[in-house]
Amino acid sequence: MKKGCLIPLIAAGVLLVGVLSMGGCVAGKYNGFVTQEENVDKAWANVETVLQRRYDLIPNLVNTVKGFADHEKELLTEVTRLRSQWGEAKAAGNTEQSVKTAGMLESALGRLMVVVEKYPDVKANQNFLALQEELAGTENRISVERRRYNEAVAAYNVSIRRFPGNMMANMFGFDKKEAFEAAPEAAAAPTVEF
Repeated sequence: MKKGCLIPLIAAGVLLVGVLSMGGCVAGKYNGFVTQEENVDKAWANVETVLQRRYDLIPNLVNTVKGFADHEKELLTEVTRLRSQWGEAKAAGNTEQSVKTAGMLESALGRLMVVVEKYPDVKANQNFLALQEELAGTENRISVERRRYNEAVAAYNVSIRRFPGNMMANMFGFDKKEAFEAAPEAAAAPTVEF
């Protein structure tokens, strides 16, 4: 073989290796984004699972308190309304509204627990105690799952914003995800009066 024919073959080989390497990098980055996006979706599904558990407990809790605190109807109505709103947001697949409503529901449940402090008969009721324990466990699970969701969102968002991943994320339509944030009223401590 002549030396003149060998140079184009070497150049073509180097170019082919370069193109294959670049393609491998793009495919690896794309697959990484897909994996992280699926992790975010899985983490959100875990949050929804424990929010659903809370949603299922609320009617029993409200009914137990209702029998003891007839004049606290406004708060009980608000808890019930927020429970319905969360269910509607979940059914519609509206993650942003679901997150917002879950935060407001958490705040209303906190106020409900403060109201319960006024009624020793409620606190002594076995049904209420069991429900309160279930709700406390559920709230702990919600906290853990929200943290995991926010960690998955943060990892995903960092990946799609870092160079050169940001160019590929924009090219393939990977958008930023929203973290689960507390409702603004959650920053204020509830007032407890005896």
